[in-house]
Amino acid sequence: MRRWIGLGLAAVLAVAVAAAIIVSAAQRIHPAAQLTVVRGVIGSEKLPYFQDPAVIQAFHDNGFDVQVDTAGSRQIATTVDLSKYDFAFPAGVPAAEKIRTDHKAKATYSPFYTPMAIATFKPIAQLLIAAGIAKDNGTYISFDVKAYLAAVAKNTRWSDLPGNTTYPSSKSILITSTDIRTSNSAAMYLSLASYVANADNVVQDSTQAAAVLPAVEPIFLRQGFTASSSEEPFQDYLSIGIGKTPMVMIYEAQFLAAAAANNGSITKDMVLMYPDPDVLSKHTVVPLTANGDRVGQLLLNNAQLQKLATKYGFRTINQAAFNQFLSSHGLTSPSLVNLIEPPTFQNLESMISAIQVLLQGG
Repeated sequence: MRRWIGLGLAAVLAVAVAAAIIVSAAQRIHPAAQLTVVRGVIGSEKLPYFQDPAVIQAFHDNGFDVQVDTAGSRQIATTVDLSKYDFAFPAGVPAAEKIRTDHKAKATYSPFYTPMAIATFKPIAQLLIAAGIAKDNGTYISFDVKAYLAAVAKNTRWSDLPGNTTYPSSKSILITSTDIRTSNSAAMYLSLASYVANADNVVQDSTQAAAVLPAVEPIFLRQGFTASSSEEPFQDYLSIGIGKTPMVMIYEAQFLAAAAANNGSITKDMVLMYPDPDVLSKHTVVPLTANGDRVGQLLLNNAQLQKLATKYGFRTINQAAFNQFLSSHGLTSPSLVNLIEPPTFQNLESMISAIQVLLQGG
């Protein structure tokens, strides 16, 4: 009798174990059934981060299936219908503040940030150093925005630079940027240029905005076609090279992430220059619902999500993690001192709107 009871218990346990295995497998196969879907709209430069399987898993571990769409940061703040989203995640504080005010958000979260940088090539950097527009500081190259604007005011061309035999192009000396009408990276470029044009002061009102326009308009108007997001001009820099894009305004994180990937896209002739002064692009979550707020808190406070951000070249509140990322890939990044704040959204908008009229032939 005992033998039969033992066999019966064994059979019950076997069935229970098999059922547990089936349930576990079903949860792995259909994890979304156990998760809360949270939708966000983000700047395109963060899409690789949100598509990373480890980032997706970290959100899953906290009960969320985070789904994102992309748009330019100014578009997110002005034209995107945010009613269908739980959070907005533009690339800069001015756009985030506009969204926060319009939607009466109680909090914002800035989980990571990156300085603006100019992706270029060593021969171009050497030409600019010789011309007094850039400076070799030993561990990094700085780019003098004031000297650059003076060259733009004269419509200086590459072929005008003395002794230029390495890049004798007749094109104007210009930094390629994204479309000022849609993108945060272009707005940060405008922030730098307007600061210098305003006697090293942040533009504070419409009068100052109008006064600096003659100095800053040409850096956008002379470019011709510009892409709506930061990824396209950077990809042109990587794939087409010096002929089309000798200098492009990017986020430092884009260059560092490509270099860390070690896929051959960053060659030994490619180098970063850092604008002097420079500005940080603080990627800021604006929660639009309670679940959006929980995702914002996770991005800021979850150790795994913070560590994964450094994989994509972003600086976080954990400086040690960023330094470890750099050292593990043989990369360097300067500690920048001459950093400015961007103008408010309203003052940026005043300048952008004026430039937009000219771009549209008004």
